[in-house]
Amino acid sequence: MSIPLLICDDSNMARKQVARSLPDGWDVDITFAADGSEGIEAIKAGKGDVLLLDLNMPVMDGYEVLEAILKQDLPTLVIVISGDIQPEAHQRVTSLGALDFIKKPVSKDKLTEVLQAYGIHTQDDQLELLQVNKRKELPQDDQPLIHIAKEDTGPSLENDLRDCYQEIANVAMGRAGDLLARLLNVFVVLPIPNVNLIEVSELSMALSAVERLDSTSGVCQGFIGGGISGEALLILNDSSFKDVASLMGFKGELDRNSELELLMDLANVLISACLGGISEQLDLPFSQGHPVILGQHRPISDLIAANSKKWQRTLAIEISYNIENYDIKCDLLFLFTEKSMKTLNNKIAYLLD
Repeated sequence: MSIPLLICDDSNMARKQVARSLPDGWDVDITFAADGSEGIEAIKAGKGDVLLLDLNMPVMDGYEVLEAILKQDLPTLVIVISGDIQPEAHQRVTSLGALDFIKKPVSKDKLTEVLQAYGIHTQDDQLELLQVNKRKELPQDDQPLIHIAKEDTGPSLENDLRDCYQEIANVAMGRAGDLLARLLNVFVVLPIPNVNLIEVSELSMALSAVERLDSTSGVCQGFIGGGISGEALLILNDSSFKDVASLMGFKGELDRNSELELLMDLANVLISACLGGISEQLDLPFSQGHPVILGQHRPISDLIAANSKKWQRTLAIEISYNIENYDIKCDLLFLFTEKSMKTLNNKIAYLLD
């Protein structure tokens, strides 16, 4: 008898990757949910005896799903699959009843190992069903697989493509967040990355951070590799410096020079880790230039304007980091040139094959 298995993730790309990573020959009836609320309804409908759950989702995130499962005593076995790899994230989900935690991008071997460790899938299942259909038909609303034309040369950002960029950024964001959490001994609240293909002159209007009235300080660092080029910007609200200094053990007096030193330290951690995560997923090494100061104690619009005259159009990925229980607001922006889009699109197409 087929096991009702639910994959709950807001990314279509991630749902496909998880489905393709299930053990060969496993007799499961797969249902997809795009957010936690849909996931809870699917469990109540008997479609989620086993739940493979993401954490960062709109409407209802993974932590809220786990809390609801406990509160309502819903019958499901939960394994979390997430890009948020902070040690505390792992501890929180297991304390809320999750059996285990697997980092994104998911590995078939790791997923099989975890499923077998908890007796959810056995080697006997695999031997008996190896010659049977390897997958049940996927739900209609998730068919077909994402199609990205390998010969596409025009810059565009359709929904499926935006989803792919967002999921790649999500995984890279988690790597950087983990390093920051370990460095400062805190829990980093990770958002859903914001992805836009826009005119550079419109960048400030497109950023969620532009609504802040605080003055900001920023660093810019260029990168290039394999036909892809762009710049990474780290922007920190000036009101964050006091808490950042405390968490990093800074004992001296805060002045412009010491603030600049703290800003550069943050930029080094977040930009390098996040860019490394993108590089690893795309199998494309990047060379990083020297960091450049965009400005100190200035409106965010001024910092963006100071860096917006190098090209006309950009693929902009915005990640807004927040530190739990601290007034620290930090925005990391990756701006890819329009000319980079063809290579990026092709890389994602091969990634999905």
